[in-house]
Amino acid sequence: MHNCCPSQRQVNGLVNRHHWWRDAVIYQVYVRSFLDSTGDGVGDLAGVRAGLPYLKKLGVDGIWLSPFYPSPQHDHGYDVADYCDVDPLFGDLAEFDLLVATARQLGIKVLLDIVPNHCSSEHPWFAQALAAEPGSAARARFHFADGRGADGSEPPNNWHSMFGGPAWSRVTEADGRPGQWYLHMFAPEQPDWNWRNPEIGAEFDRILRFWLDRGIDGFRIDVAAGLYKHPELPDSDDPEADARTRDSVNPLAWNQPEVHEVWRQWRSICEEYTARDGRERLLVGEVSVPTAREHALYVRSDELHQAFFFDLLSAPWEADAFRKVISEAMQDIAGTGSTVTWVLNNHDQVRTVTRYGEPATEGSGLGAARARAAALLMLALPGAAYIYQGEELGLPEVVDLPDDVLTDPIFRRTGSRARIRDGCRVPLPWSGQASPFGFTSGVESAKPWLPQPDYFAEYATDRALADTRSFWHLYRDGLQLRSALPQLGEGTLRWLDSPPGVLAFVRGDGLVCAVNFGTAPTSAPVSGTPLLSSGPCPAGVLPGSTAAWWMSDGTELTTA
Repeated sequence: MHNCCPSQRQVNGLVNRHHWWRDAVIYQVYVRSFLDSTGDGVGDLAGVRAGLPYLKKLGVDGIWLSPFYPSPQHDHGYDVADYCDVDPLFGDLAEFDLLVATARQLGIKVLLDIVPNHCSSEHPWFAQALAAEPGSAARARFHFADGRGADGSEPPNNWHSMFGGPAWSRVTEADGRPGQWYLHMFAPEQPDWNWRNPEIGAEFDRILRFWLDRGIDGFRIDVAAGLYKHPELPDSDDPEADARTRDSVNPLAWNQPEVHEVWRQWRSICEEYTARDGRERLLVGEVSVPTAREHALYVRSDELHQAFFFDLLSAPWEADAFRKVISEAMQDIAGTGSTVTWVLNNHDQVRTVTRYGEPATEGSGLGAARARAAALLMLALPGAAYIYQGEELGLPEVVDLPDDVLTDPIFRRTGSRARIRDGCRVPLPWSGQASPFGFTSGVESAKPWLPQPDYFAEYATDRALADTRSFWHLYRDGLQLRSALPQLGEGTLRWLDSPPGVLAFVRGDGLVCAVNFGTAPTSAPVSGTPLLSSGPCPAGVLPGSTAAWWMSDGTELTTA
């Protein structure tokens, strides 16, 4: 491994973290693809529990569980039919409680994914709405509206769904006639809640308390800039923008000012539980807004604790681009008193090895080198970090899944493979030379819900743990160093003078991080041997597509 781990003395000792979330590293568990305990080809909560020692060894502080609630699985659980139970596909509440208890024993926090913008079309309240009359209290929980045109056959406005096609679907009324339309900013099976109805807020207060009473440590909030829509539901100047960018950019459907009152209420509930036992509960939001300054509004002291900063994920592999987004985040987000929540990947994005590769194919050596460097950069930045499962193995995107196995509603609605998300959701390889690679417990003939390619054998967990040069050891060593560095959440950074194509900074605790975005070697900002590097890194040299860490007293550093 390309590192020289420091002693506690070298990095100024351990630090007592009162606000655990400020510099936490959270591992995103996509439950159906993590580990299958039953042999049905789908990961489950018992599988997550079985994998907790692996995550403890990796060194993460907590896990975020993708939705496991009862659901028809039109969007793999992000269409929730019952927010206060476990789908039998994944287990039951007793298994969930055992998972939380085991995680607590291992010192691992547990965050749940909550979906407040929309529910399933099979949710009891939506079933009531379909059976009710236009204008009824049941329909007022959602966005029902009359259609336009003489016969109401045109949608109420021109908005398009994030998943493609109109954001409205027409219902058939009880008497069999074509009736009103309902809004769904995602799939038709995911009707949007009407948060202007106070019943919705009260119901989610109840849901939060149900899970907090079961001992969880907080929530990851899906579509946290959503919830409220413009009260008049007017036409958009660019109705297809959301589908085209696959981002929440329609200003009439997202980022409405009223949403901040929801986060103040949820924060007060979390603070209430924290006051009872001193154990801080966390709210981290999926906030997709145009600027870091707007992002910062969500993490004010009485709203969300954190919100994912996606600009790092979307930045091109260029030193200037990375410096710009990091600078904006440190200025606007950290300036609120929160810390930046860095991410390089999640269950909706192309995996980093493939995203950074040229061309973007599996096995790209350049993509792997860049992904390793990006991981060290992210882990060096002041704040918190979220790691998507499989990134610690260096898994590439599976780009050649056949059409007949694709399950993403984006593909079902558009027929296009351009933005499908199945390729990053293929079940993890744990061991062996052939599928299911240990993913299914004790049932070698079982087929994972998405097929694993043969080359996954190279990335299996057992191989990764045995090879000290692997992605896994790079992540583990980086996490060990983070646990010993004293100013992660509270830290600042200063940019250092560096050659073109190189990004270098020093943090307040003396950690120096440099990344060479080019392919040719250059001089390192620190002369000594690195504490940790993403590839071979001789003293005084920073090879191309490589990141490295050093400790310094700052005397030999030149600020840019």
